[in-house]
Formats: sequence, C-alpha cells, structure tokens
Amino acid sequence: MTSTASGDSQVSERAQHFLKVLIERYIRDGQPVGSRTLSKETGLELSPATVRNVMADLEEMGLVSSPHISSGRVPTDLGYRLFIDSLLTVKRLAEQEVAAMRRQLNDLGDASTLIERASQLLSGVTRLAGVVMMPRHEHGAFRQIEFLSLSGGRVLAILVTSEGEVHNRVVNTDRSYLPAELEQAANCLNAMFTGQDLHAVRRRLVADMKTTREHMDRVMLQAVEMAQGVVEAAEGTDDCFIAGQTNLMEFNELASVERLKQLFDAFTEKSQILHLLDRCIAAEGVQIFVGEESGYQLLDDCSLVTAPYGSDDQVIGVLGVIGPTRMNYPRVIPLVDMTARLLTAALKQQ
Repeated sequence: MTSTASGDSQVSERAQHFLKVLIERYIRDGQPVGSRTLSKETGLELSPATVRNVMADLEEMGLVSSPHISSGRVPTDLGYRLFIDSLLTVKRLAEQEVAAMRRQLNDLGDASTLIERASQLLSGVTRLAGVVMMPRHEHGAFRQIEFLSLSGGRVLAILVTSEGEVHNRVVNTDRSYLPAELEQAANCLNAMFTGQDLHAVRRRLVADMKTTREHMDRVMLQAVEMAQGVVEAAEGTDDCFIAGQTNLMEFNELASVERLKQLFDAFTEKSQILHLLDRCIAAEGVQIFVGEESGYQLLDDCSLVTAPYGSDDQVIGVLGVIGPTRMNYPRVIPLVDMTARLLTAALKQQ
C-alpha cells in the first residue's frame, strides 16, 4: 500500500483514535461527523472544547475537512490513507462465507468464464463495482491449435493457451482443405510450438513466412498464415470484466447523473482502469488507491482496492473493486484478497 505523506508518528494516539472513530462513523452513515457525536462515539470523558481542539489539529494536518461552515468533519484522502495504513482492523471472513464464495468459482469451464464470474462475485459480496483483468498474454503459452473446415472455403482456427483460454478466428482460404490436410498441418504446428510463449510463437511464425515461404507446401503455408492470425488475435485481447456498476448509484456522493455518466464512460472505455490494474500486477498483496492517488481524474472521489491472481505459481492478472472513498475497507480488503486466492485456486484446477 502507498504510505501516507503525513506519518502517523506526527499524530497523537488520542488524535488517531478520534480519526479512526470519525472515519468508521462516516463510512457507516455518509454524513459529516460533529464534535458532540464524536465525543459520544469515542467513549472518552472529554470536554467539548478538548474535542474541538483535537478536530482542529486533525484538520490542520489535512486529515479531515469541513464541507460546510458549522458542519461536522469528513475524512480527506490523506485521512483515509492513515486509517488504511495504521488504524483499521481487517475483519476475518466467516468460514461459511468463504465456502459460499468458493462454490461460485467451482466447475465453470474456461478461464474467461471464471474471470467473468469472479467480477460478478466481487460486486455481489462488496456491493461495489467488481473488476477483473483478463490474464496478461505475455505470461500465456501456446498449448494447442486445431483447424476445422467450414463451408465456402473457410477454415476455423482454434487456439488454446496455457491458461485454458480458447481463441477462434475464421479465415477465408483460396481453396477447400480436406480434414486430413488440416489435421496434419495442426499436428506439425503443435509439435513446433506447444509450451512456447505466445510472443515467441508469433515472432517465429512471422520469420517462417519471410524466410521459408518458398520451401513450404501450400497447405502448410496456409496453416502458418492462419496460426499467425489467431495468435495475434490472442495477444491483442487485453481486457477486463466489470460487474455491478449500478451498485455505485447507492452512494450519494456518486449518484448525480453527470458523475455516474463519467464513471460509466470510464467503465465502458476501460483503458485507464486497465492501466491502473496493470500498475498492480507486479505488486504483492492488496494494493489500495484512494482518491487522487490513482492519478485518474474521473476516480478522484473513488477508491480502488486490488489483489493479484495467478496460475502455476505466476501472477497473470489483477482483480479488485471500485467504489467511493468511504467504502467499508475493513470488510472490502479481505473480500478482495480472498477472491484473488479463490480465483487462483480455480485456475490451477483447470
């Protein structure tokens, strides 16, 4: 997690306690927290003047702010960061809840279906927007290719990667091919490329097209061209599944028509969200971007909580949730972490 610029050593223990209580109350109610409410919630026997002084200190340090004159305080991004790094207590998930989550990711077929279900699972358990990036294909490898003859001189090229993803491409050919011809060409390509990184396979196919074209028979030449097309298509599918966007309408701070339009446009376009997830792929464990920390203006009043998932002991993608900065971090963090662990386990069973 990104560390706060204002170290917790600069904040007294009493002020940290007040900040923790204030943030927990604000997360729960979504309303500015006044001194009188805070005094009751902290359980400390302090005068109103002392409480106001502590709140003034927190405001001076940039950890809380007053949205309106004479109103209570709300946390700032810096306040949330201190809370996340030093003050929150992560809630342990009940075994029954983990078991229910695990059942939703069991026996779902290919990796793409698993990943889509994981985004739905995240949105369902957190009541936020769940997002899961597709596996990065530089980590993928060529497992198998098949060619099926279709009508009208067309051939369906089917590529299966090491993550269990299936990529299809229909190719128009200059003549019809017998099933035996296509099977022989596929066997040859499988013998050459099985287990190799997709980037390496594509480079080799391009090189073969340039250097050995005159030595190939017609069937093999066509097979190489078809293989090149489906491999390039597989490499070009960086994408993510997003589910539960409408959950964000439940939060007043995001519920204006213009604000929702901006967020939904970002979810539809995806490139900036993919860029954020990509920044997390090399990180260990849960990562949290609060407000402006994302560097993406449309998410300035949102937080992104992510965790990496993998297959065969290698990180291949990132999943997480997007919601308002006042999301319930003590609950959301373990849910995101557990979903990543369960998706990793499900991918390994394929």
